[in-house]
Amino acid sequence: MSDPRSAQADALMGELQRQGAGRLTIFLGAAPGVGKTYAMLGRARELQRRGVDAVVGIVETHGRAETSALVDGLEVLPRKRQDYQGRTLEEMDLDALLARKPKVALVDELAHRNVPGSRHERRWQDVLELLDAGIDVYTTVNIQHLESLNDLVHRITGVRVSETVPDALFDRLRDIVLVDLPPRELIERLQQGKVYVPEQAAHALQAFFSPSNLTALRELAMQTAADRVDSDLREAQTARGLPGVPLRRAVMVAIDGLGQSEYLVRVARRLAERRDAPWLVVTVQTGDAPDPQRQGELDRAFALARRLGGEAVVLHGNSIVDALLDHGERAGVSTIVLGRTRERPLARMVNRTLTQQLIQRGAHYELTIVSTPEARARARRSLRENGGRLRGLLSRSDAALAVFAVAMAVVLAWFAERWIGLDDLSLVFIVAVVVVAARTRMTAAVLASALCFLAYNFFFIEPRYTLLIGARQGVTTVTLFLIAALVAGRLASKLRMQVVALRAANAHATELQTLGRELAVAADAGQVMRAGKRALKRSLGAEVFVYIGKAPLGGANLPELSDKDRAAADWALKHRQPAGRYTDTLSGSDWWLLPLAGDAGDKPAAGLVGLRLPPSLTRLGPEQRRLAEAMTDDIAQAVLRTRLVADLEDSRVSGETERLRSALLSSVSHDLRSPLASIIGAASSLDNYAEAMPREDRHALLETIRIEGERLDRYIQNLLDMTRLGHGGLALNRDWIGVDELIGSAVTRLQRYEPAARFEVRLQPGLGPIWVHPALVEQALFNVLENAVKFSPPDAPVTIDARRVDGEPGGPDQLLRIDVSDRGPGIPEDERARIFDMFYSVERGDRGRQGTGLGLAICQGMIGAHGGSVVALPGQPDAQDRQGSSRRGTTIRITLPPIEPEPKADAAPAP
Repeated sequence: MSDPRSAQADALMGELQRQGAGRLTIFLGAAPGVGKTYAMLGRARELQRRGVDAVVGIVETHGRAETSALVDGLEVLPRKRQDYQGRTLEEMDLDALLARKPKVALVDELAHRNVPGSRHERRWQDVLELLDAGIDVYTTVNIQHLESLNDLVHRITGVRVSETVPDALFDRLRDIVLVDLPPRELIERLQQGKVYVPEQAAHALQAFFSPSNLTALRELAMQTAADRVDSDLREAQTARGLPGVPLRRAVMVAIDGLGQSEYLVRVARRLAERRDAPWLVVTVQTGDAPDPQRQGELDRAFALARRLGGEAVVLHGNSIVDALLDHGERAGVSTIVLGRTRERPLARMVNRTLTQQLIQRGAHYELTIVSTPEARARARRSLRENGGRLRGLLSRSDAALAVFAVAMAVVLAWFAERWIGLDDLSLVFIVAVVVVAARTRMTAAVLASALCFLAYNFFFIEPRYTLLIGARQGVTTVTLFLIAALVAGRLASKLRMQVVALRAANAHATELQTLGRELAVAADAGQVMRAGKRALKRSLGAEVFVYIGKAPLGGANLPELSDKDRAAADWALKHRQPAGRYTDTLSGSDWWLLPLAGDAGDKPAAGLVGLRLPPSLTRLGPEQRRLAEAMTDDIAQAVLRTRLVADLEDSRVSGETERLRSALLSSVSHDLRSPLASIIGAASSLDNYAEAMPREDRHALLETIRIEGERLDRYIQNLLDMTRLGHGGLALNRDWIGVDELIGSAVTRLQRYEPAARFEVRLQPGLGPIWVHPALVEQALFNVLENAVKFSPPDAPVTIDARRVDGEPGGPDQLLRIDVSDRGPGIPEDERARIFDMFYSVERGDRGRQGTGLGLAICQGMIGAHGGSVVALPGQPDAQDRQGSSRRGTTIRITLPPIEPEPKADAAPAP
């Protein structure tokens, strides 16, 4: 069951979408001449008086003076002239109307077919483009042009209407205006020449415009308007969350492509419309692909279903009943519509069996069996012309295989009886039947069973070489053989059909799965384009291009496109709808163009997929269409994913940049202002009171200026070092230096700034010199020592331990390790890696320690330039704490690999 909140959300979303796009008003009439155009122009003049911008896109007055008078005073766009077969025809200028973009556009004769070569084949497609552009449209149409009523109108009037409008267009309605005229009054207008010229009027009165026809069409028009009003009321109630809204159950129509498919589609559409229910069209393939004639009918029926707003589905399965019931349960179907043809004995038996099985097993479904007089007449003609459908059920190749298998079975049975002494030869013939059934359809298996029965009887049952059977046992043998052969053939045929169906479904699933894997690892739009192009070319055998970008189309990787192809591509990109070949929009293009819709909020599409299939493929099968559309959807989602990843990365980088900028400003505002304030204060005191101050006070102020100046110099040097590290400008000028000398220089330098600092140095005996950049390593060690002194208590010394240690497997044999340990508060384990980030101490808000947050980051960069590493570890326990007390403080471990200088060539080698 549907969730009422979900239904309300869908209704609200539909209402918002209708408000965002242009709104459609249809003036609906039962027949020509009732005054639809007149009523539309009258409404337009009323809008004009109210100050609404209304423009006439196209209006056909048909020479009626009253209608022409209403056009006067309205803005009329000039029509577009187009040459066709040596004649100049006029059509509505769609581009001019889109550029003018009025509030309301008047477009007469909605069902009109445009001149070949126009952007759209039908005028209703022009109207859809106007609505998508946000333009309200007033238009006119007669009830006989509604697609779902095409067959019913034909049965009422005997006239087949070729220009139709899909019912799905009515979903865009804002208002429907029923323009009604009693049949007698309409006939009087016809006789007065107000509808057609006298010659056409006389013919129309004898055919279409009879009182009974007009009455029936009038009833259809009123019923359609009432259905639309009822549907709008239900949608409004749902959007407001009112109770009592009935839950909709889907209508499913099953078609087989045997002569009545389009009729059944229209019947299902009308049935679903009356019930305000979703609907779908399905066909079940149980074996090989249908023959071209049958496949063509299925394609036309599916195309009709999509135009009418339904869903088209191809099911694969061994059993038609199982496939229908399983899909019906998944799709929430309540009604199954089937066709029935009485004049085909074999087809009638199959359909009746199907109906009976559905009645027996589909207890929760309503079955509607539709009888079609036209299909029965075609069936009778087909039976007279080609002797039934046996020829379509049994191809020449299948019959030849059956005959060949029987002949081989006779030969093998003769050898088995003569040389092996095999008595039960029926097994040989059963194997032949199974082989035929496994390679062909059931009809060929039945033929093979019959031929094997006759051959077995003729050659191997006494009396031989006759069809007579001499003994009762022989009768039993051949009878049981025939039954066994039919059963074995049936089972083998069913297994083969199931394998074929699974193979087709598996092929499409495999292609989609392969594409999904390739798209999952695609890191950017370029990789998505290449993966999608490979998959489409591999699965469809077509020339493919994948374009990611906005209209107008452009790029170096695109194939040669004609002006017609480029126009179709730009239109598909802009309107997020397929165009080109196999569509009704700019169908003269050689490319089938599918937009990458991506996010529903994208306008226009994120990109485009172009497919150019072989010219011999004049019709696209439903399975190919579904596969291409599914792959296109996957590519669109991958494009959307890469865009989101790129946006997230940009956001992350922007956030990190903003964080560093804020930290730098905070650091500069503190670490520059503090020493500058001390320097300025001391200098001012010396300037104003120097002569009155004792010598010791003057010396103290000068010492303050020196210390704060050196502190400021160290800060600026840190900033310069970070700049050099970030831009790769740090050059290593290596030289030999002793480890004791290196540590002693850093300690002595730090004690000038921190005289109270205490150090405990532990050097491994025999520790030799190292080949490094002395100034950089000393600066790195100085930064670590300065950081340790800041956080260590005054009475606790900072420990420095330097020694050689064994390297990791696969690395240097020995490493130099320098551990600097303090007795401060320590660093939590989850924060130890972050202390090497720039401005980390600033981020923590710890300004009492006068830290810039750059020292350890610089240390890591300098040691890393030597191939070493710097890590933060828990503090080392004291001698009295080694019995298990918790550790305090932090240990910063510097590790340097041993590097030897390259030997210099002092002299050339001796000859």
